[in-house]
Amino acid sequence: MASDERRSTDSGIEIRPLYTEADLAGWDPAEQLGRPGEPPYTRGIYPSMYRGRLWTMRQYAGFGSAEETNERFKFLLANGQTGLSCAFDLPTQMGYDSDHPRAEGEVGKVGVAISSIDDMRRLLDGIPLDEVTTSMTINSTAAILLLLYELVAEEQGVDPSKIGGTVQNDLLKEYIARGTYIYPPRPSMRIITDLFAYCNERIPRWNTISISGYHIREAGSTAVQEIAFTLANAIAYVEAAIEAGLAVDDFAPRLSFFWNGHNNFFEEIAKFRASRRMWHKLMTERFGARSDKSKLLRFHTQTGGSTLTAQQPEVNVVRVALQALAAVLGGTQSLHTNGFDEALGLPTERAAKIALRTQQVIAHESGVIDTPDPLAGSYFVESLTDELEARAWEYIEKIDAMGGAVAAIEAGYQMDEIEAAAYAYAKAVDDGEKVIVGVNRYVDEDHADAEVFPIDPELQRRQAERVRQLKADRDQAGVAAALDDVRAAARGTQNLLPPMKEALRRRATLGEVSDALREVFGVYQPAR
Repeated sequence: MASDERRSTDSGIEIRPLYTEADLAGWDPAEQLGRPGEPPYTRGIYPSMYRGRLWTMRQYAGFGSAEETNERFKFLLANGQTGLSCAFDLPTQMGYDSDHPRAEGEVGKVGVAISSIDDMRRLLDGIPLDEVTTSMTINSTAAILLLLYELVAEEQGVDPSKIGGTVQNDLLKEYIARGTYIYPPRPSMRIITDLFAYCNERIPRWNTISISGYHIREAGSTAVQEIAFTLANAIAYVEAAIEAGLAVDDFAPRLSFFWNGHNNFFEEIAKFRASRRMWHKLMTERFGARSDKSKLLRFHTQTGGSTLTAQQPEVNVVRVALQALAAVLGGTQSLHTNGFDEALGLPTERAAKIALRTQQVIAHESGVIDTPDPLAGSYFVESLTDELEARAWEYIEKIDAMGGAVAAIEAGYQMDEIEAAAYAYAKAVDDGEKVIVGVNRYVDEDHADAEVFPIDPELQRRQAERVRQLKADRDQAGVAAALDDVRAAARGTQNLLPPMKEALRRRATLGEVSDALREVFGVYQPAR
């Protein structure tokens, strides 16, 4: 490639051959950079960043039965992981029990199957919930999983005020990018804000939402779109909570974000820095937040699943390491590194250990933790940060003009933009303009069969039988009465979570509580 050939980031931002002080003409470091732990938080949300405390190494795990996932949790904790992160199977995400016909063939496949409080007890057996924080990647049924977690903590003798963690609880991105929604957007927003209020009162250490750009990026968005569409969703959540009567400083400190760690190293670093600065501006100027904690964009990062290749899977170790390093240089609060074999299936134990060791090498051997935001002042990085921010604001202004994120989703705007970006990227790969090692260049025709994580074919039968046995053993009249209370709450205006918790305590299943809400709220049918 010639030195004068045009080059650009994955977002289409042109990269000049050289960056100098001229590229930051008029740039005010006090206004646009500041110091770590001080507005506008470009350099990080804490003064000492990782010199004071490392990010949480929170490896994502979840597959098969609750017992199998519990074993993986304990394996990761024994190998130095510092927080849990749980994946749930598709039936659980969609509000179906393991014995439901629509669960056929999907039980335990992409996460753990959780249908009841019995399953949650098995999942958390032997794990001290007052010592370990847990992140749960769950959206439509987030309130149900949180309540089950709270019930098990109470059984352990742990007060809800002592448990900490995060539920993803981000429905808007499901309509945009993933599709694991149940109810229409507006009742979904009610469940989300009810969860905000419930946690503010009962579980104050819980992060009530993880506003996710990750899945938007996995669907094919650019880095600019990832920032803009995620922050537009965040604006909608804040507005909905305020409209529901919550004070911004009562709930905003528990909002968190979830970003993708992609391959374009410097663009990713700049993305994290720009998003932090933008959130500070939004919370200060648009929403009038007074608490500094309301203005901090705290985020988890997961390395890019869509960047992993089935061809030469060991090369993914290098991709993951670079993505993780970008996240650390960008100031992440917690991090998941993907297993190198995840383009083939669930991560094997060997791959999971290498992924965790990748974070540990960055933390303890690279030296990048020794000073906050070590790339601050770089002509290139600061220019790129400013450009990403400017382009993201343009998108947010368009969404505002459409009436906000919910109206834009109903019009299909974000989906159309992501589709166009994904097509352009795929075409660049197909044409060879975008090099993917092992796929369209440096292809290896001879390859050994990789170890693939085994799926137990008997799992679904056992899980379905457990659900049937639970229903046979419980007080059915008590469950029916509790589910009636859930329906009544859904028809009214009271907070939904207390009656849901009572139903789950009486051993109502996840599917039954979801069905009670389906009866009142209906099921979302996209326009296209």
